[in-house]
Amino acid sequence: MGTYKEFYRRSIEQRDDFWREQAQLVDWHKPPENVCDYSKPPFAKWFSGGEINLCYNAVDRHAAKRPDARALIYVSTETNEEKIYSFADLQREVERMAAIYQSLGVKKGDRVLIYMPMIAEATFAILACARIGAIHSVVFGGFASGSLATRIDDAKPKLIVSADAGMRGGKAVPYKHLLDEACKLAEFPPAKVLMVDRGLDKGFNKVAGRDVDYAELRAEHMDARVPCVWLESSEPSYILYTSGTTGKPKGVQRDTGGYAVALAASMKHIYMGFEGETFFATSDIGWVVGHSYIIYGPLIAGMTTVMYEGTPIRPDAGIWWHLVEKYKVNVMFSAPTAIRVLKKQDPAYLKKYDLSSLKHLFLAGEPLDQPTHEWIMGELNLPVIDNYWQT
Repeated sequence: MGTYKEFYRRSIEQRDDFWREQAQLVDWHKPPENVCDYSKPPFAKWFSGGEINLCYNAVDRHAAKRPDARALIYVSTETNEEKIYSFADLQREVERMAAIYQSLGVKKGDRVLIYMPMIAEATFAILACARIGAIHSVVFGGFASGSLATRIDDAKPKLIVSADAGMRGGKAVPYKHLLDEACKLAEFPPAKVLMVDRGLDKGFNKVAGRDVDYAELRAEHMDARVPCVWLESSEPSYILYTSGTTGKPKGVQRDTGGYAVALAASMKHIYMGFEGETFFATSDIGWVVGHSYIIYGPLIAGMTTVMYEGTPIRPDAGIWWHLVEKYKVNVMFSAPTAIRVLKKQDPAYLKKYDLSSLKHLFLAGEPLDQPTHEWIMGELNLPVIDNYWQT
């Protein structure tokens, strides 16, 4: 691609040609008519006239070509679970979830609020929205009832998908009572709540007429086939709320085509992650990093994605490096805070595992201080990239 400076200059000076090329990294149901429509500044429409589906690009096209290739590796050191889903497995699970949504009345343009821990079903829930053209709004699991109610009232979801509890540091973190309280506080509570019962909160009660059980409905839709709904590129894919630390949380709405192309381009040019490789982002699905680099980005690129429930030091400070060795992780994405936690542990854990598959580590989320940067680069003997960006 020549030098970085040439590549960057072309993206600015020949913007439409540059992004027209990047748009070839994804599959379009209908090719876009324009690259960037900036006729109503400051609002831009990317790839207008094109029709695309995020779930098709993340799952179906790879399942058709490489059905048995690993798509999702789910690991919880909290519940001692590890499960691998091939692209074919992932497609079936997403179609089952999509069929459940449809049975509960969810259709294109409806909002689905997802309030879940880091479990595989959260991935199915997000991708199933994209599949049928519903707009997901993921709220970080365990957020307080008031914060959740604010987001419910803004998004007005037809359905909430949740779980009985998450786990952190070996302790269950119940969600259901927080969700019930949020629905009482909210002016526009949903008609239905789909519950994944992990068996972690024995005391939770179902609300009659509102709460439905995921396992029961999944059993009814085992053979469901749900086609992808094609969206015009500018139609929304999801809403994600700002933290609310400087006022009322603001819902940031993502488009579909521009988001897909931006992710595909970033996987290739920034993260240098390629089809058949493995990507491990240690974030949470509740944040934009989780949406983009646990769920959509790696899967769009045809990579295996590792989804992890747990801390960086449980059962010990070598757990992440154990996963890198076990699953031959090629690209890793974490946060400076996590590396600072690891820096306080026995450095022997970094020498204990074979990390030869790992090409580079990206760190983002807050400022990366020089001593931490130099320490982790020296320990890994790999490029560690300070990856700061606008969300």
